Amino acid sequence: MFRNVTAWFRRKRDERRAALVSEEQVVVRVDDAGVQVSFPGGEDHMVWPEVRCVAIETNDSGPWGADLWWLIEGESKRCVYPGGATGGQEALTELAKRLQGFDHGAVIEAMGSTSNARFVCWQRSDGP
Repeated sequence: MFRNVTAWFRRKRDERRAALVSEEQVVVRVDDAGVQVSFPGGEDHMVWPEVRCVAIETNDSGPWGADLWWLIEGESKRCVYPGGATGGQEALTELAKRLQGFDHGAVIEAMGSTSNARFVCWQRSDGP
């Protein structure tokens, strides 16, 4: 029985490593034009005037799955990338600098979440 439990833990450890590698294969960049996300199978981008909301969605798939996702949302499209994406930390720094009123508290709350939840970090206000 001990061998089966040990094998199970090894398999889960290896699955987690594979998930981290796949998250790292996603590359996010933020520049003067907007946000660009590159997946192994393609790219997506959002220019600054289109951005309406920045949110984080968490789920209960951790620690073996990608349990934190960034969403850069516009009226009719969105860019999504996992929390472990390459360039993610730099993207957070740039988003916070470029989007006035960015809510760091929502980021901190999301980082501690282990359930299915949505945290709005910034939302465009179209009012005066």
